Amino acid sequence: MCDVITPAVMLSMGMGAAQAGLSIHGQRQQAQAQEKMQRNASIAEQQRYLQEMTAMRLRERQEGIANAQQRQQITKKAREARATARVSAGEAGVAGLSVDALMNSFTQNEANALFSITQQEQFNATNRALGIEQAQMRSSGNLLRINKPIAQPDYLGAALSGAQTGMSAYSFGKDSGMNDYLNKKFS
Repeated sequence: MCDVITPAVMLSMGMGAAQAGLSIHGQRQQAQAQEKMQRNASIAEQQRYLQEMTAMRLRERQEGIANAQQRQQITKKAREARATARVSAGEAGVAGLSVDALMNSFTQNEANALFSITQQEQFNATNRALGIEQAQMRSSGNLLRINKPIAQPDYLGAALSGAQTGMSAYSFGKDSGMNDYLNKKFS
């Protein structure tokens, strides 16, 4: 004999539908919470990256100022050394190739010191470019790790699970005699 839609069947179907609806609602809330968390983490990562870049650029400017001051000091000391040597040579009555050699020596020392600063600036620029590239790669990796796909509500799975719940409730009611009681009470 085939059961018709009785109060027991309706109750079982209602329990299954409620379970499916709650499951879908929970899945939606979980997906929304994960989206919000990912959005907040992405914003935080972007801010961290910008701060890192700002710090690198600030360090670059500070190094540039320090190098310019070093160059000025080197040039000033070289001028003073040449002036002192000229005055001393003039007072001593020395002239010619030996004075020229002394002046050239001061000029060479100045050029070597200035070249050393320039070379260090080039090394720093290369290191900075590598640092910026690594920071970009690190930030991209962090964003990829943060923004993984978000599971969307599984409507079919929830419906099947709800149907299974309804069938289990109906089966339990049938085995326990509860269905007969409900059918008689609400018929």
